[in-house]
Amino acid sequence: MDKEESQPELVCPVRRRPRIQQQDSVESSLAAKEPVFIPAELAHWIKVQAQELKIRQKDRCWAAEVVNDFRENLLRFLRSSSDQPVFQSVDFLTTGSYFEKVKILSPDEFDMMLKLQVSSRFNTTKLDAGLFYRIDLTRPTRTPIKDFLLDNQLTLSSSKILAEMFRLVRKFLKTYRAPERCCRWEVNPRRPSSPAVTLSLCRRELGGEELISVDLVPALEVQSWPPAVRNGPDVDNWLGKKLRQEIRSLPCYFVPKRQKGRKLGEDAKESWRISFSHVEKKIITSHGNKKTCCESRGTKCCRKQCLMLLKSLIEGLKRRYPKDLEDLCSYHGKTAFLHTLSARFDDSTWAPQQLPACFLHLVRALQDHARRGSLPYFFVPECNLFATPVFPRRARAFLVNVLEEQMKEGLPLLKPPPLLPPVPLPPLKPVTAGAEINPEELPEKFHLPISSKWLKLILVFVVALAFGFNFLRF
Repeated sequence: MDKEESQPELVCPVRRRPRIQQQDSVESSLAAKEPVFIPAELAHWIKVQAQELKIRQKDRCWAAEVVNDFRENLLRFLRSSSDQPVFQSVDFLTTGSYFEKVKILSPDEFDMMLKLQVSSRFNTTKLDAGLFYRIDLTRPTRTPIKDFLLDNQLTLSSSKILAEMFRLVRKFLKTYRAPERCCRWEVNPRRPSSPAVTLSLCRRELGGEELISVDLVPALEVQSWPPAVRNGPDVDNWLGKKLRQEIRSLPCYFVPKRQKGRKLGEDAKESWRISFSHVEKKIITSHGNKKTCCESRGTKCCRKQCLMLLKSLIEGLKRRYPKDLEDLCSYHGKTAFLHTLSARFDDSTWAPQQLPACFLHLVRALQDHARRGSLPYFFVPECNLFATPVFPRRARAFLVNVLEEQMKEGLPLLKPPPLLPPVPLPPLKPVTAGAEINPEELPEKFHLPISSKWLKLILVFVVALAFGFNFLRF
């Protein structure tokens, strides 16, 4: 998955409370803080940074060409390969921040779900509050999926699917060449608990820098949602009941991600995590209370800009405090963003001219979730992304304090770095007649105090002297 948007490894149950009451409590607690004065300079920098975070069209076109070529050739290879029939019917599902158009600064990370469409029917058994599952066939089968079953001939192995994906991608790269001849694709080492085959596009020279990272995630497509999430996200007031029904009619996807922990049982070692990346993409694309929001002739809003600014702030905090905020990731910000949009659903509250106020409201929402130690997963409210086992209390308190500090100091991590002050020149030494000037003692940008008139006279004298010297030679 996206490095900037990788989801936390594990979530824990939250206390059962009515979802509407919980959102209202968050919103009411923030409403009291809403009418705050925003200094003109801070408002200016927030607007400037929102523009700076946009990806340049030139960079977007280059990255799209390279990644599309890779995707089309890999798809052609898998569909024509006789190695593994399960992968012959695959198709791509583009997800992640780039395709949601909220990627910031550079198009250097891409997420692609590789849909595995299997004709067999499955039963899903919940292993936690609703994120991790064991997947079993309803009956034994002789179809190609049998190669990925455990010894009981019913349970689908996540580790076998992922291992086969690694093997096929490595085989594909033996014959594939990137359109940019100066670059090559490499498969990264497998990361524990990661559901992705991660590839890097690097320069060919030794130790070449990484230009693009792609996460290929095999995803099992299932038509019916598990009971724990069957109601769908609470977006009725925000996006409408019709869109909620459309979301619930979409297929469900499971990715081969094992639960985190040391002493795992057999079910946990072969677990699958439910994925809502395709739903998140649809929600963020259809983000307005009105259908025409942000369309070519419709009313514009600042929702996506706020999310991009929050992602930038989180990245800045992680760079400055890598150890204290090790557990923080952009998905915490994205989850707080979705809850905020569900509560503040009216388009007028996200008018473009309200960008500074809306962004600060979003920062305070994340701070409030951290202070209360409660950030329900948007699609599985019983799971808490800020639960103490997965996000230590000390780290939450630190996050609350640094966010407060940022807001008091005018969000310095959003501002461009200050210009370096000019290097002070050493005092000039008096130069006596006939004395030589040592060039090493002069400052780098030192200029002798000679007027332009004198420079012209000296130049004429030098040219005349050179001409006379050549005349005497002949």
